[in-house]
Amino acid sequence: MNNLSQKKILLIICGGISAYKSLELIRLLKKQGVVIKTILTKSAKEFVTPLSVASLSQEKVYDDLFNSENEAEMDHISLSRWADVILVAPITANTISKLSTGSSDDLASTVILASDKDIFLTPAMNVRMWEHPSTKHNLDKLKSYGYKIIGPEIGDMACGEFGEGKMTEPKDIFQTIDIYFSELKKNQKLKALVTAGPTNEYIDPVRFITNRSSGKQGYALAKSLVKRGFQTTLISGPTNLQINDSINLIKVETADEMFKATQESLPADVAIFCAAVADFKVKKKKNEKKKKQKYLNLELEKNIDSLNYL
Repeated sequence: MNNLSQKKILLIICGGISAYKSLELIRLLKKQGVVIKTILTKSAKEFVTPLSVASLSQEKVYDDLFNSENEAEMDHISLSRWADVILVAPITANTISKLSTGSSDDLASTVILASDKDIFLTPAMNVRMWEHPSTKHNLDKLKSYGYKIIGPEIGDMACGEFGEGKMTEPKDIFQTIDIYFSELKKNQKLKALVTAGPTNEYIDPVRFITNRSSGKQGYALAKSLVKRGFQTTLISGPTNLQINDSINLIKVETADEMFKATQESLPADVAIFCAAVADFKVKKKKNEKKKKQKYLNLELEKNIDSLNYL
């Protein structure tokens, strides 16, 4: 079964002799029904023409951040949201350096910085540039940010030297992207459950005891699971965080509500419990606000342990 049909890939082509390989990559992807939009950097146009790229992709080619016609539609945002994945092939040492510092001085780097999608980088450069400590340092930073690196390979280079730095062949890049979407398709059959944030255990209608928690870890995990194709339910205590529509968000307040929501969300293939559930609740909650007093004695009882139950 075709994993790539109707997938949307934003292909960014940077300057370098390997840019010609991007034309074959476009051909391979189009053959599988991929919808491709492309961005050419200024230097990329020295190696491949917008006309040749547009002819193969059958889509508009973007190249200028400050084009009034393009930016009326906020292309640096809309393109990053449109794509299922972003592929930069080839990427130069210069662009790798820019991305590692968060620089965004053209459309390509701005789109990448604005993206919320997985980004694949396919390096191509001279062996000495590839082995330079600054390049290695920059790549390590990009990997820590979540960028995925394809290649490079060892082989003969256009400059006449031999070594590592040669751009991965289009058929191998194609295979990597195909496997990526295949894994997403497998994960779409799987159901994930995440709990996050604190719970509030009420003493009376306005006072409660709680565990301090921002919920950031659970929300990040839920976003990561969705990004990898899982059908994800997030059960969250009170937080100020936002979530995208692809996550099934269930808002709760107390530990009992979280436990009930957990029961109703089962079965699940993956369950990650990182909510800071209050260990105890007030045995007898008052229906009216308690008057201020010098001492307050509370009788507490243990909350149900959702993780132990599961």
